[in-house]
Amino acid sequence: MVSKLTDEQIMIQSMVRDFAREVILPTAMERDKTREFPAANLKKLAELGLMGMMVPAEYDGAGADAVAYVLALSEIAYACASTAVVMSVHNSIVCESILRFGTEDQKQKYLKPLARGDFIGAFALTEPLAGSDPSRQTTSARRDGEHYVLNGTKRFITTGKNAGLVIVTAKTDPAARHKGISAFMVKKGTPGFTAGPMENKMGLCASDTTDLIFEDCRIPVEDRLGEEGMGFTIAMTALDSGRIGIAAQSLGVAQAALDASVKYAKEREQFGQPISKFQGIRWMIADMATEIEAARQLMLSAAAMKDRKENFTAQASMAKLFASEMVNRVTAKALQIHGGYGFIKEYPVERFYRDARVFTIYEGTSEIQRVVISNHILQDKRAF
Repeated sequence: MVSKLTDEQIMIQSMVRDFAREVILPTAMERDKTREFPAANLKKLAELGLMGMMVPAEYDGAGADAVAYVLALSEIAYACASTAVVMSVHNSIVCESILRFGTEDQKQKYLKPLARGDFIGAFALTEPLAGSDPSRQTTSARRDGEHYVLNGTKRFITTGKNAGLVIVTAKTDPAARHKGISAFMVKKGTPGFTAGPMENKMGLCASDTTDLIFEDCRIPVEDRLGEEGMGFTIAMTALDSGRIGIAAQSLGVAQAALDASVKYAKEREQFGQPISKFQGIRWMIADMATEIEAARQLMLSAAAMKDRKENFTAQASMAKLFASEMVNRVTAKALQIHGGYGFIKEYPVERFYRDARVFTIYEGTSEIQRVVISNHILQDKRAF
């Protein structure tokens, strides 16, 4: 657990909060309507060192710890969940995977520009027939001399259209199931690599989600991430970090929904007084605040365990499970407090409600989190 935030963590949180609310928040609703990718936001985030937060300074990163990172990510999500999901995948999954599993040459070639925000990273694991069960993926990578030849389709890839680099998992040994999966770094513009149309989503509308298609796409051997057969391990390790990021995104959206509800409840009058005076509304707000605080503590605990280099797999899943379910309950209550106005797009709670819905699905559904948590408890009773 985190007993007390450090001065540096508080400074980062405060700086990002001011930036997010002054620069990102005012245009979030417009981006939701136009579905415009938040490229300008991401460039500004990079200038602040937020696109390589946990990357050491030697690789052009900010060298921040995981606690500072989730505090910053929550503030970005408070202002714009679409911007936050791009930041999360880029930092938690892409940069961290290369930092942990990449060679020195790969770090110089890819990690440095990623940390600087020169281009955005994406991670391609899910396929049309392989979601919660990644061992069913059919994308293949056949060795051909000093190259691998990739063929297959990936689905629901965040930043699929706008990413400059994608980490792709593919079967190099189909008979070995999950132990036959390898990972590759594929640059935008590589022949045989194309992005499909953008999905028309319920929420996170300014974040592009696409298919990625590989047709005899030749990847140099030196762009394989890790050894052959390590792709599943790389993906699962990345998802541990990514799940803390989902908790942070959930926390930010939930806090925004609570703040909007408190403001509305104090201003909206019925029966001769503000609705904040009614016990039913007050109890809803109390429940919302309590759940948000519980999610915050789970998120910070998982991040602190990661910083201490402890095994945080179960805690990351707990944080992701509780926070993602929490934000759906909180945004539903926020919409209810707003009454008919909550159903209208002019009020931000309508967007919060839509944005929150996917948090229980991507980077491992709530059901998968329960599998991970229960497996951990039943296999290692000392964990708690």
